[in-house]
This record gives sequence, structure tokens and C-alpha cells, in this order.
Amino acid sequence: MKRSKKTFNDQQVSSDRESGAVLKNSELKWGPNPMTLVGFIVVLLVVLTVVFSVAFFFGDLPSDCLWTLAEARIFHVKHSKATVSEKDILQPLTVPKDKLLGGLLPTGFDETSCLSRYESHLYSKPLQHKPSSYLISGLRRYEALHKQCGPYTELYNRTVDLIKSGEYSSDSSVCNYVVWISYSGLGNRILTLTSAFLYALLTNRVLLVDPRANLHNLFCEPFPEVSWLLPPDFPIIEQFSSFNKKSPHSYGYMVRNNVTDNSRIPSFLYLHLSHDFDVQDKLFFCDTDQTFLHKVPWLFVKSNNYYVPALFLIPSFEQELNNLFPEKETVFHFLGRYLFHPTNSVWGLITRYYQAYLAQADEKIGIQIRVFSLGVSNFKYVLNQILACTTKENLLPQVNLNEPIVNSSGKTKTISVLMTSLSSRYFEEIRNMYWQNPTVTGEIVSVFQPSHEEHQQSEKLMHDRKALAEMYLLSLTDKLVTSGWSTFGYVAYSLGGLKPWILYKFKKGTVHNPPCFRATSLEPCYHSPPYYDCKKKTASNNTVNIVPHVRHCEDNSWGLKLFDQKGEL
Repeated sequence: MKRSKKTFNDQQVSSDRESGAVLKNSELKWGPNPMTLVGFIVVLLVVLTVVFSVAFFFGDLPSDCLWTLAEARIFHVKHSKATVSEKDILQPLTVPKDKLLGGLLPTGFDETSCLSRYESHLYSKPLQHKPSSYLISGLRRYEALHKQCGPYTELYNRTVDLIKSGEYSSDSSVCNYVVWISYSGLGNRILTLTSAFLYALLTNRVLLVDPRANLHNLFCEPFPEVSWLLPPDFPIIEQFSSFNKKSPHSYGYMVRNNVTDNSRIPSFLYLHLSHDFDVQDKLFFCDTDQTFLHKVPWLFVKSNNYYVPALFLIPSFEQELNNLFPEKETVFHFLGRYLFHPTNSVWGLITRYYQAYLAQADEKIGIQIRVFSLGVSNFKYVLNQILACTTKENLLPQVNLNEPIVNSSGKTKTISVLMTSLSSRYFEEIRNMYWQNPTVTGEIVSVFQPSHEEHQQSEKLMHDRKALAEMYLLSLTDKLVTSGWSTFGYVAYSLGGLKPWILYKFKKGTVHNPPCFRATSLEPCYHSPPYYDCKKKTASNNTVNIVPHVRHCEDNSWGLKLFDQKGEL
């Protein structure tokens, strides 16, 4: 070590001597004043700096170097708690995607606690429709009300006391509530919860959610600072499972038995809005009955239907709904994007699958299959229906059965097909078809299916997590095929702002031609609407003539659906 160090010192001394000799020769050549050389170098550097700056700003240098850096840093997102803040990321010279969705989402949340809330814009397509300023203001007002009246606040505790005492207080400072009771499959629950929230907006009520539904494991809290979950110590929570249209606390039951009295308003009522509701339950959709219900502080609602279209038939709500939603087909699209943000565990399922199987494809096609009648012959029929729809509508390319390889000119287009079904058989058939045969036009088609649970398992946590992840993944595709009557499909296409091709519902022995049709509205269908004339107090099938934007569904001849007036059936 000493010898090596000595050698390094000897070399350094020799180098210093040589440098001195060069400097001495330089002084002789340039003159006795060394500052002349230093000044020349300084001036040269200043000039080069100015030239480089001017060239950059006026386009003489390749400006795409900045875009390349920006794009590389923006779109390669790492989903972890250590995600870099967007303020620290070099942004491109255009307006970045709006992570607040045009003002739809509130600020003030801890972003790492719910990554999907502010990261969803990195995966979804930009909003094709813009929320109205009136809707945005209404949501901010609701959030303030929820903060004031949410669980365990002073006003909440006072209103809970009304149920404990069984009497109604006329104190105007007491808050009013609508409590959503969990019922049916995940698609139905998402649609009915949205319906309950819209009703809360229209009636100045606070929405609280049945805590038994595992929703806190599926979705983040949508409202700042105060939970939307009904506390588990709520006085009558154990009665929720027994609520039905025959319950003494049901509004329909009370009307049938003439026990409604404007002089004595009950502290709570149960609203039975499921498919099996009777004539008296349907009075919920009449103005005069809404006047009575407005006085009841606690309303508990159970439904398995998206009853939003029927709210548009209530005259007292009409102007407010028109202000909130100038485009009628955007109700669930906006309220769904506002309310339902997958928890980090579900968001991980979504983003990992998307990055692994969908992100790099030139085109993403979703196919959602829901078969209500099982059987071998049904399988063949539905498979042929899917293939006929996707090829006829040019969603997927045809395969070449005669040649082992088809050469395409130019860059080969890649298509990722995301299939969702309780069964894996459809996926296996279509995957093998595109694996074993080339496409006629040379595209490379990859087919994927995240899960196949075989049977629906409502309210089982892992099953619901997979179902939610698949709904969300379908909403991220470019084009979508869904099954008629399927609430799973309704959620997927409406959440994504997609107008899908809908497969006709399978009926044994029936062959549909064409096999599918294009939806004309983003809205879900209300399968069991209240055909009732509130003025005549009798059943009526004239509901679709009340307002021009409520019409029959494309996939359900008696269902009701919201359309924009400019839309065509």
C-alpha cells in the first residue's frame, strides 16, 4: 500500500510540473496578461448559452425530447404508497388529465388511502360528457350536509333518539335520512345504492349505508371527513333482514291498513321498492305521497332495481333533475364515478391485470356474458351468438381456416379481448379459435378471462372483489359487448361511458337475427317499473308518455330507461 501511494504521488508531481510548463509556454504565446484568455472563454460561454436558449424556444432544437421524458414519467405509474406526487412529475406542454373529473370529485382526501379516487383518470378515457355546474354545486352542498348530520354528530344522535322514543320531533334542526339496506347481487346493489343517493339529493336527506354489506371492503368512503356507513349500534339494525312488503313498518302496509295519519308522523318507515312490490308500495312514486314521506325523519329502503327513471316521473322532482342532468343519459355515469372508488386491495386487482394483459394492446374489446338458463344446447347457442355479433359488427376479425399463416402488410395490430363470465367455456373456445388459426387480416388477438366462479355468490367478499374488478376492467375497454338484462353489464358500460353492443337475452328455441344491437343510451334499465297512474289511483301502462326522456329499454320491452331527447331508438 505504501509503494502504491508513493507511485501515485510521484505521478501527481510530474503532472504538476508538466502543467506548469504548458502554462508557461501559453503565457509566452498569448502575452503577459492571462486575463485575456479567461475573458475570452467567459464571453464564449455566455454567447453559447444565449444561442441554445433561443434555438430551444423557437424550435431549432428537437422539442420532442421534452415530450418523451414527460410521457415516460407520466404513464409508467407505480401503484404503491410511495407513488410520486404529480407536482414532482415533469408534465407535458398540454393540460393534464383532470383527476377531479371536471370538478365532480371533492378534494381533501388522503390520496394514498384510496388510490383509485385520483388515479382512475390515468386508466379511463377522458369524460365525453361534462357534469353540469349545478350538479357539482349540489354535490358540494350534500357533502356539507353529510358532514353536519353524519354518524355520531350531535344532530345524528338527536335524530336516533327519535327512533328510541318512537315519537316524532318537530324540531327543524333535526336531520333527515335515507338508509340503504343491502339486497341482491353486486350489480344490483351498486345500481340501487345510486338510486338511493339520487333520492337523497332530491329530498335533502343524508344517505347512510347498511354496514353488513361489506361495502367498506369494496369501496372507499365517498364523502369527506364523515363516514357513510350506518353505525353498527343503530337501534333497529337487527330488523333489517325481516323488512318486507308485509312488515307493519312498510309504507305500503300502512296505506293498505289506513294507519297513515298526518297528525302523527312516525319516526321511521320502510320502503319496499323491490320487483315484487304491490300497488300501495308504488305510491312512493306519487307526489302526494312524497309530501307525507318528506316529514318522516328516517326512511329505510330495500330494492333490487335501478329505480332512477321513475324518479323522473315525479313532477315535484322534474325541475331539479333537469338542472342536475341536462343530459339525461349521464345520471349513473356521473353518480357512479362520484360514489364508487375501489379500495386499494380491489384497485390492485384492477391495475395489475390491466398492466399485464390490456395496456399494450392497440385495441381493447370487452365481452361480458351472463346466461340465465344453463344447458349444453344453450352454451352452443350463446357461443354462436357471441361470435356472430362480434364478427358482424366488425368488433373482432374473422379467422382463416385454410392457411396456417397470413402475412399482413405494415405493423401488426394487436387486440386484447377481456371476457367475463361465471363459466370458462366461452373463453376457452374463443381463445383456442384465435390461437389455432390466424386472422384473415393479420391481427394478433389475445383472449383473457380474470376469473370463472361458476356460480354467483352474492355478498361473499372475495367473490364481490373479483366481480367489482371485472366490472371496472370492462369499463376501461374501447368497445364492449354485454348481455341483455344484466346489471353487471349495465354497471360496466355506464361507468365507462360506453354504448355497448347488447346480446339479446337467450330464450330457448329462439334464434335472434341480428344477434345483438347497439345501445342508444348510457343508462341502465329499470326492469320492474311502477305502472301506476297517480292521478287516477289505478294501474296504468302509459308511463312512457309522461316525459319524453323516459322510454322502454332496448333489451326489456316493459322496462324503463333514460334517453336524451335527441337519441333515437
